[in-house]
Amino acid sequence: MAKIIWTKEAERWLKDIYDYIAIDNPSAAITVIEGIYEKAQILIKFPDIGHKYRTEIEGDIRILLYGHYRITYLIRGSDQVDILGIFHGALDIDKYLP
Repeated sequence: MAKIIWTKEAERWLKDIYDYIAIDNPSAAITVIEGIYEKAQILIKFPDIGHKYRTEIEGDIRILLYGHYRITYLIRGSDQVDILGIFHGALDIDKYLP
């Protein structure tokens, strides 16, 4: 079982997503953020479930989908998953993952 680490960048993305949705609908914002968090919990048992984006020295970067969002994460061996960011599907992910 892997430990999930939320990077500061991923936490900032979650806050930005919440703030944007909450302008019009605070309860929907909570639902979306909770949904993203719950979806990421599957990585504890199944870190390889996401689509392989690319391989880095540190490990594989993968993408797990949740609605219109892409949960981007790095598998660091068999015991750690780093959530790198949460990206809306309309964004060019290459701009954010150098």
